[in-house]
Amino acid sequence: MLGIFHKAVAQAPQELHSPESAAGIPPKSGSVRRQPKNPDEILRDFHAAYSGQSFSASFSGGAALACVGPRAPRPSFHQRLFCSYDEVYCMFVGSLGNLSALIRQYGLCSKSTNEALLVIEAYRTLRDRGPYPADQVVKDFSGSFAFVVYDNKTSTVFAALSSDGGIPLYWGVAADSSIVICDDREITKESCGKSYAPFPTGCMFHSDGGLRSFEHPLNRLKAMPRVDSEGVMCGASFKVDTFAKINSMPRVGSAADWTSWDNSH
Repeated sequence: MLGIFHKAVAQAPQELHSPESAAGIPPKSGSVRRQPKNPDEILRDFHAAYSGQSFSASFSGGAALACVGPRAPRPSFHQRLFCSYDEVYCMFVGSLGNLSALIRQYGLCSKSTNEALLVIEAYRTLRDRGPYPADQVVKDFSGSFAFVVYDNKTSTVFAALSSDGGIPLYWGVAADSSIVICDDREITKESCGKSYAPFPTGCMFHSDGGLRSFEHPLNRLKAMPRVDSEGVMCGASFKVDTFAKINSMPRVGSAADWTSWDNSH
């Protein structure tokens, strides 16, 4: 799966930008620095990599989604789903072991409900000020999964990766500063140059709330500098800072949506 979102839709963490690229430092002698690509070129490369097995959708709000068909051999053997409902689109990779329980919890009685539709319903519940904090909702998902949700009505992105590390997911910054989220490492790497990194496990990302751990919602995330095989600084990885806390109490009740996140983390 591939999601590309203009900076007006979602701002990538500053640490995801390669320090050397941002500073305009020339590549070392004898090395060639990969340059980030524009969204249209990234989409073309994705379709070329999965020729005849992929499809995509672009939105006027500054977003594009691309998916690989269920029989494509790459990037993994995991289940891949794409669903939409009420202008909310979800790309989902993996599976939820407690899907049946979650279907009952959200009052979904259709036998055709799958993981992607369940995530859409959970997102809509959060968006419309449901009774649970966003981190608790995602933490209730049991299994190996990665998903990207795009709400075309509100131009909002919501993405998450399970804490078990069973699903690969990467993200980076395109040439126009769009954020790129993809489960194919090579496509992300070629699309974003040095400004890419693994998406942190046990974390979720939202257009308004930024990046946050749903496994440890009261802890801040810290950026860990990355150096590639050529000794070039790349986009940072993120991990939970066990010593740093977010200076806010988790909200409860109808105000417990992601707009209450502490944006200073």
